[in-house]
Amino acid sequence: MKKLLLCSISAMLTLTSLTTSAQDQQLTQGKALFGKWCVACHGAGPGHPGTQALDQRYQGSMPGVLEQRTNLSPEFVAVFVRNGISVMPFFRKTEINDNELAAIGAYLSSPKGTAGN
Repeated sequence: MKKLLLCSISAMLTLTSLTTSAQDQQLTQGKALFGKWCVACHGAGPGHPGTQALDQRYQGSMPGVLEQRTNLSPEFVAVFVRNGISVMPFFRKTEINDNELAAIGAYLSSPKGTAGN
């Protein structure tokens, strides 16, 4: 009985570490993809039109820098990436595929300071 319990605990720990590793990998990929596709418009500092537009829109009620936001969900990110808004173009699946979009969404919606950030 003790062996079964120890095996079960060991299996759970292994699955947890595999899940954590996969999540860390997705966040790392999301950060890299954000750097490739998004940061030119949505980075911090002057010269980023997406950030400047969001700063103007929110008037200090929330950050215009997407990486500083705490209210983004993967689904919310996906809507704007796939459909665009105002001068932001939409991105086709041939540019950013669904797995890459999920990684970007996971990165932007992850608690700040986690792996990949």
